[in-house]
Amino acid sequence: MSFIVAIVIGGIIGWLASLIMKTNAQMGLLANIVVGIAGSVLGHWAAGALGIAAIGSIGGFIISLLGAVILIVILRAVGFFR
Repeated sequence: MSFIVAIVIGGIIGWLASLIMKTNAQMGLLANIVVGIAGSVLGHWAAGALGIAAIGSIGGFIISLLGAVILIVILRAVGFFR
């Protein structure tokens, strides 16, 4: 059950990040899910490396969203999104 929740939350995070970065038209459902989940991992890893702890579910959501936005920035730099 937690796998399904991770997919749904990852999709929402990826979709919000694509709206923030204005790549929504280029990304589909699967890309939103992948960017959301991978961005969440990236965000929590980076926050931990910087000594920042996510307090509560809202803090975790914000760190996940920032990680997804950073991942889209990296993907743009590589040339994945134009």
